[in-house]
Amino acid sequence: MIIPSAQPGPWTATAMIASIVLSSTAGEVLTAAAMKSIGDLDDIRAHSGMKGAIRAVVTCPLFFGGVSFLALAFFALLFALNHLNLSLVAPASASLTLVTNAIAAKFFLHENVDRRRWTSAVLVCVGVYFLAH
Repeated sequence: MIIPSAQPGPWTATAMIASIVLSSTAGEVLTAAAMKSIGDLDDIRAHSGMKGAIRAVVTCPLFFGGVSFLALAFFALLFALNHLNLSLVAPASASLTLVTNAIAAKFFLHENVDRRRWTSAVLVCVGVYFLAH
C-alpha cells in the first residue's frame, strides 16, 4: 500500500524543478561545446580509428563536465519524483529545459536561434504556467 505524503510547498517544488532544468542545461551545453571542440568524430575515426575517436572524447574535460551535470540532473529528477507528482515534474522540467537550452545555445554556444524557436519557447512557458496553476 502506498501512503501519500504531504506535497512540498510551491517554492520547494520550484527549486526542485529549477535544479533539474539548470543542471540538465549545463550538462547539455558543456557536452555540445565538447563535441564542437573535438570536431567530426567520423573524420577522427577515419584517420585514427575507433580508438582515436574514443580517445578524443574521453580526453576532453568539457565532456566530463557535461556528463557530471547530466548525472546531477538525473539524481535531481529522482529526488523531485520522490516528493512531487510525475504529472508536474516531467512536463515542467522537460519543457523548461527546452527554453533554457535555447537561451544557452544563443549566448554560450553562439548558435542562431531564430524567431520560430523563440516563439516556441514563449509558448512553452505559457503552457508550464497553466500546468502549474
